[in-house]
Amino acid sequence: MKQLLDIANWERKDQYQFFKQFDEPFFGVTVQVDVTKAYESAKEQHISFFLYYLYQSLVAANEVESFRYRIKGEEIWIFDEIHASPTINRPNGTFGFAYFDYTTNFQQFQAQAQEEINKVQNTTGLIPALSGENVIHYSSVPWINFTGISHARAYSFPDSCPKISFGKMTEENGRRLMPMSVHVHHALMDGFHVAQYIDRFQELLNGK
Repeated sequence: MKQLLDIANWERKDQYQFFKQFDEPFFGVTVQVDVTKAYESAKEQHISFFLYYLYQSLVAANEVESFRYRIKGEEIWIFDEIHASPTINRPNGTFGFAYFDYTTNFQQFQAQAQEEINKVQNTTGLIPALSGENVIHYSSVPWINFTGISHARAYSFPDSCPKISFGKMTEENGRRLMPMSVHVHHALMDGFHVAQYIDRFQELLNGK
């Protein structure tokens, strides 16, 4: 389900009109998140750390309304829920695209996500997600402790989906840290909204 945003009376109307004209309207930030408690919790429960933090990221994104905005033509739609379209790495070094439904129940999310992972890892090709615009494009590069990242984009293809990437987990003074980059459409949100998402994600990683 989705509803139309009233652009004429939106407090960000001017920012929207300004940034939607850009050839590259996305901006991005890279931060380190503390995954110490999240990693310990996943291991204690014998569940996938990847699915655990991915789910918490999706919960945080669904809670910040601007992450559920999508541009369609000259309109902005607010989706009730957004889902995950992550890249899934294969043993042979390639990857494929997957689609995970968002649900408020982690066990249900984990079960369907693991089924999707198994399917992608046992096939070839990219298998693009067919869900449309109500997804976040996720990627994981667990081999690199990156401090910045960019994304390949086809500028002729209309796209307003956030892009979130996770890197290599490292240990420092007893803490486990992981880089995360967040790229979003500037016509739909600003740094303030990205900060809301990052702060909420960190709270969820901490078990709050």
